[in-house]
Amino acid sequence: MNIFRFLPGEEIPEFDSAMVAAQLADEHCCLADGSARCSLWWSVVPSVPDERLGVIGHFQASSAQMGALVLEYAQRRLREHGCTRAVGPMDGNTWRRYRVLSERGGEPPFYMEPDNPDWWQAAFVEAGFSPLAEYSSSLVCDLSRRDPRACRARDRLEADGVTVRSIDPSRFEADLQSIYEVSVESFTSNYLYTPLPESAFMEQYLPYRDKIRPELVLLAEWAGGPVGYLFAIPDYAEAMRGEPIQTVVGKTLAVRPGRRFGGLGLVLVERLHEQTQELGFSRVIHALQHEQNGRVRKLSGFFGNVMRRYALYSRRLA
Repeated sequence: MNIFRFLPGEEIPEFDSAMVAAQLADEHCCLADGSARCSLWWSVVPSVPDERLGVIGHFQASSAQMGALVLEYAQRRLREHGCTRAVGPMDGNTWRRYRVLSERGGEPPFYMEPDNPDWWQAAFVEAGFSPLAEYSSSLVCDLSRRDPRACRARDRLEADGVTVRSIDPSRFEADLQSIYEVSVESFTSNYLYTPLPESAFMEQYLPYRDKIRPELVLLAEWAGGPVGYLFAIPDYAEAMRGEPIQTVVGKTLAVRPGRRFGGLGLVLVERLHEQTQELGFSRVIHALQHEQNGRVRKLSGFFGNVMRRYALYSRRLA
């Protein structure tokens, strides 16, 4: 059961209560003047050893001061429910929107990128939070650059029977189910991982069916089953700004664990760069990478440069 609790006052801002309920939030709180709000989770949250996590999401505020005020209230509510650490902003889990944009850089926002006012970071810091995890997006402008390791890895993988193809629009849902299968196995060990039912995964990605270019969604297979994928999509944000689309956003890269598929991520990235050039695009963004993932960071560092940084915040409650 979802409980809606509001701070004292008369005016309550409009909010999508159906979404709050669907995403299993335990509570939604608003400042009475409509200047800040957030949702809280303590029942269905990621598991962390030796902690009882409380999650703060659906965060919105008109200023750092108002944001800090609603965050302070959120911490009190999470303490009351026995939480020992607060994490945010995260809309319940990492399958949904999470992180604060912490260093904007000079590039405009790209398609599917979480954006926020620059002072969100100050709101969390003012409320006593500090970075728990950091992320970055890198821009690749030289798509002709090649890593010698990719050729060796490709030869080894092909000799072992690994193949790479583009997603098939005629069997889009079946290929999406294969992507889900790889995601579940690849992401299980990720920090703050929460299982996601296949139906919810499909519901999240099916709306992009008409937006994708099949050549930019790569699926690796071995012994009749999926073992890796790279999901990329044109940067439609450029078109929304009235500009020609010249950029491709590499959104998600996943490979089944195990030495057998070592180097497959690099092979998929280089294939994406090749496909991007062939389609007439000139840039690729490696989006939203966890900075503690050394292999991914080195891969993006070889091909491009960091253009944006993000952070997930936490605060000890007990």
